[in-house]
Amino acid sequence: MQDQVEENANANDDDEAQNYQLGPKTVASVLYAVEIDDRGRLIELMEPMHPADIADLLEQINVFDRVRLIRLYDMEFDGEILSELDDSIREDVISILSPQVLSQAVRELDSDDVVDLVEDLEDAQQEAILEVLETADREAVEKALSWPDYSAGRLMQREVVMAPQHWTVGQAIDNLRATPEQELPDQFYHIVMVDPRLHPVGQVTLGKLMRSKRTTALRDLLEETFQIIPAMQDEGDVAYAFNQYHLISAPVVDDEGRLIGMITIDDAMAVLDEEHEEDILRLAGVGESSLSDRVIETTKQRLPWLAVNLVTAIAASMVISQFEVAIAQIVALAVLMPIVASMGGNAGTQSLTVAVRAIATKDLTGSNVWRVIRRECLVGLINGAIFAVTMGIVGVIWFGSPALGLVIAAAMVINMVVAGLAGTGIPILLERVGVDPALASGAFVTTVTDVVGFFAFLGLAAAVLL
Repeated sequence: MQDQVEENANANDDDEAQNYQLGPKTVASVLYAVEIDDRGRLIELMEPMHPADIADLLEQINVFDRVRLIRLYDMEFDGEILSELDDSIREDVISILSPQVLSQAVRELDSDDVVDLVEDLEDAQQEAILEVLETADREAVEKALSWPDYSAGRLMQREVVMAPQHWTVGQAIDNLRATPEQELPDQFYHIVMVDPRLHPVGQVTLGKLMRSKRTTALRDLLEETFQIIPAMQDEGDVAYAFNQYHLISAPVVDDEGRLIGMITIDDAMAVLDEEHEEDILRLAGVGESSLSDRVIETTKQRLPWLAVNLVTAIAASMVISQFEVAIAQIVALAVLMPIVASMGGNAGTQSLTVAVRAIATKDLTGSNVWRVIRRECLVGLINGAIFAVTMGIVGVIWFGSPALGLVIAAAMVINMVVAGLAGTGIPILLERVGVDPALASGAFVTTVTDVVGFFAFLGLAAAVLL
C-alpha cells in the first residue's frame, strides 16, 4: 500500500513537472545523454520538447554542458530555439553552431523572427546569419533593419497575404493554394484587402473565409475592427493597440499608406511582456537583467543604482545628524525612528507601483490624475491614522511616555500621507519631463519618505519632549 502511494506521488510530481515547465528528471536525462555521447537518446528526449522549453534548458545548464549539447544535437537544432533564447546567451549559442546548422535553422524562420534574432548581434554575427539567407529573404531582413529600433517597421513580418477588393472567396482560396509555400507566412489569421495602390481597406478572418461560399465577395466579409499601424509607430504603442482593441493581426503601412508588412499577436504580446518585465526590473534598479548574465555584467547593471541609493541614504543621515542632541538625550528616538521611515517607504512603494503600472497601460491620464493623487493621499491618511494609534499605544507601553506616543503617532500620519503623494506624484512628474518613471521613481520616493519621516519624528520630538 505504501509503495502504491509513493508511486502515485511520484507520478503526480512527474505530471506537475511537465505542466509548462522542464522537470528535473528531464534535464537530468538530457545531460546524461550528453555525458555518454548518445545522440540518438538525446534526439529522442528533445524531439517532443517545444523550442521554448529547449531554450529554457540551454539557459539553465552551464556553459560546458551547453556547448556539448549543441554540438551533439547538431542538425536537429531548430531555428525557433534561437528566437526563444534569452538575449544574454543567444550570441554564445550562435557562435557554437556550425555554419551548416545555422544556415538551416535561420532559413526556417519568418522575416520578423530573423530580424529579432540579428538586431542585437555584433556585426560579424549579423553578417554570418545574413549570408546564409536567400537573396530575397536577405533583402527583406536588411530592409526591416533599416527601420528605427523599437518601431513597428522593425517588428513586422514582410510576408503578407493580400487580395484585391473585388475578389471572391473562391478566388482567394485558389490563390492561396497556388502560392508557393515559402512565400506565405508560417502562421496567418487574416487576408488583407487592398485597393489598386496597395492601400489596406479591410481584412477577412480565415474563419469567415472557410465557412463562406466560393461565390461570396470578400468585401462582404470584412471585419468591423480594423486597425492600420504606421511603420514608424513605437512598438510599445503597437502592443497597447493589440491589447486595447483585442487584435489578432494588423497591417503595417509606409508613409504613403501602402501595405508593407503585418504584425501578429505573438509579436505584439512579446513586446508587452518585455515592457512589463523591464518595468519590474527597473523598479528594483537592476536594469535589463537575466539569470544567465555573468557576474561582471550583473555588477555593472546594479552598481549605479546602489550608488544612487548611497547618496539618498547620506541625505537621510544628514537629517538625522541635525538632531544629535535630541537623540542623545532620548535614546528611544533612535529605537523608534526607523519604524516611521520604513512604514513611509513601504507605503510609497505601494503607491509608486500602482502609478507606474497605470502610466505604462495609459490608464493614468490628465483627466484622472488629481483624483488618483487625492485617493492615494486619503489612503495614506487612513492607514497612517490606524498605525498611528497602534504606535502611540506601543510608545506609551514600551517607554512609559504618552508624549512620545503622541509624537510617533503624528509623525506616522504625516509620513504616510507624504508617501501616498510622492508615490503617485513623482512618477507622473518624471513622465511629464521625459524620464522613465520606472527607472528613476524608486530612489526619489525612498529619499522623500526617509527625509520626511526622520524630520517629522525627530523635529516633533525635539519640540515636544525637550
